[in-house]
Amino acid sequence: MLKRAAEQCTACPLYRNATQVVFGEGPRHPRLVLVGEQPGDQEDLSGHPFVGPAGRILAQALEESGIDRRAAYVTNAVKHFKWEAHGKRRLHKKPGAREIAACRPWLEAELRILQPRVIVCLGATAVLSILGSEVRVLRDRGKVIPSRYNMPALVTVHPSSLLRAPDDKARHRAYADFTRDLRLAADLIKGLDRDQA
Repeated sequence: MLKRAAEQCTACPLYRNATQVVFGEGPRHPRLVLVGEQPGDQEDLSGHPFVGPAGRILAQALEESGIDRRAAYVTNAVKHFKWEAHGKRRLHKKPGAREIAACRPWLEAELRILQPRVIVCLGATAVLSILGSEVRVLRDRGKVIPSRYNMPALVTVHPSSLLRAPDDKARHRAYADFTRDLRLAADLIKGLDRDQA
């Protein structure tokens, strides 16, 4: 029902050029919600989050971190693809504060319904939406920070940043750091589960 309501959203101009709204997907009561920035080109065309190159990196890193991708809910801070044309290609353009604020009620509604144990903020846009402007990805990466949603949030990079690494060595190091961050999320969930038991 929430997804159907979001399909009618015109709170910011992004709906005009996007193919469709791309809402979150996953189990109804996940222990983990991963929040990214926005849909990419492939996500906009398919209607599913994290199905492009960054999504493949995320899926692999989750598996290596001991997190079942099917048990996690994946979504984005912004639900429409913001892009600019370069010839026939549609290239990602970073969402602005207005678009993030316009989509925040959808993200908040998802979190209210899902009630996860832990949120993982993938990149700066997710961090801004969930934790506010005082938190910085590079400075606070790997930290668990209380969120206004009464659940802890772990800060890490967006998996698309690994695609921009300048060479194989840098890419391997970035991937190792990313999987380390996701292992922290897995350990945090286990700790919270033990505390509740």
